[in-house]
Amino acid sequence: MKPRAFILTGYLPVVCRDSVYIDDLRSRDLKVLVVTPAISRSYVLSHGDDPAHPIAAIDEIAFVDGSVASEGSYLPGVIEHAERWRKHYDVVGIYAVGETLVEPTGLLADYFGLPFPGLRASRACRNKYLQRWYLPDLSPVCMLIPPGTRDGVEHGTVPFPAVVKPATRHSSEGVQLVHDHAELTARLAGYPAEETILVEQMIGGQEYSVESLTQDGKTLFSSITRKETTDVDSQYFVEMAHTVPAPRDGAWDAVQRANIEMLDRLGVENGITHAEWRLDDRGAPRLMEVAARTPGDGIMVLYRLATGRPMEPEILRIALGEPADYPAARRYARQVYVAHEPGTLVDVTVDWPGVEPRWVDDGNPWPDIPPLAADAPAALRAVLVYEPIGAELGPIRSSDDRAVTFFIDAPSMAELDEIEARVREAVCVRVRPQSEESAQSSL
Repeated sequence: MKPRAFILTGYLPVVCRDSVYIDDLRSRDLKVLVVTPAISRSYVLSHGDDPAHPIAAIDEIAFVDGSVASEGSYLPGVIEHAERWRKHYDVVGIYAVGETLVEPTGLLADYFGLPFPGLRASRACRNKYLQRWYLPDLSPVCMLIPPGTRDGVEHGTVPFPAVVKPATRHSSEGVQLVHDHAELTARLAGYPAEETILVEQMIGGQEYSVESLTQDGKTLFSSITRKETTDVDSQYFVEMAHTVPAPRDGAWDAVQRANIEMLDRLGVENGITHAEWRLDDRGAPRLMEVAARTPGDGIMVLYRLATGRPMEPEILRIALGEPADYPAARRYARQVYVAHEPGTLVDVTVDWPGVEPRWVDDGNPWPDIPPLAADAPAALRAVLVYEPIGAELGPIRSSDDRAVTFFIDAPSMAELDEIEARVREAVCVRVRPQSEESAQSSL
């Protein structure tokens, strides 16, 4: 009799960042199999001998080569390993923790007959131009530029300012604002020739995301996260704060209605979706992108703090075909990224009783942050540092450039705003500026 197994896919440090997935699966006496991009090999070399690390609880890790700039490049490696696993295991569930392998995960789930978002959703949620194809009336005005066609592009179809987006990347990487034809032409020249590019109308209103749990085609849970981004004073679109749940203002119902329509038209069947929306100048929601996987950054932590329960076990129940449910928020939670000057990271300090910075560089697991009672006073829950002392910090142009973040929660939005202001004053990111580095090297 084959041992029962569950497959997790995604970048291994993200899979291991919070061991709740692995712990839950092991508690069910399931073998844990992980498919991850080959760049995770160094992570295994760094942590594979640590018996306390989540890696120690993984039964098999399969590494696959590919690139986000080349569509479908990971698929052959995923199928190769799945071919071997289907001979040795009874695969009872599969879930994409990270963005990169969402589409191959959908194909595997389809073969095994397991609950998953669906073939259309798995494909479209990994591909921005397919989202525009299926949802034109919910999307900004858009122009698609396939590989090899940039020289003949007619730029008149999209009004300026416009946003240039690589079609298959994630974490805001490569997303830039342009103001005219000359700037657009210059930006296009900086992308790899084989990469598909979108040029879209800039939607400048408030940004939100909607996290939804769907089971058998029905929405079990849906909530809105408010986001703050760098495009207010930058050409880039990096998220610098998340608030769960978003205030129930006039946009709440409109965003939820648009999200429900999107889920229906993409045919989402089972699992979690993370959709990012912006309001246009008429207050109408416009879809930036949607992903059929766990939201990034610390949004899952925020949901645990806001609702009192982790969401990950419910995601696994859906993937296993078990009844799932999730409560509404009873508290407000926020993650804030701290801006920094470019240079060498010297230290991070926090002037706050009982709180010290926690270094989580090299993909080290995050600390457990348990929820508080709904009426507990506003609190600073954690300060995390993504980079080691001595790291070179550059300008914040993508999510990977952020170095320091903190988590707070409170019983009201007013109290959350008040504690954020105090924590910002308490957190100090000490950096040796690049100008000082240059001066010292010239001596």
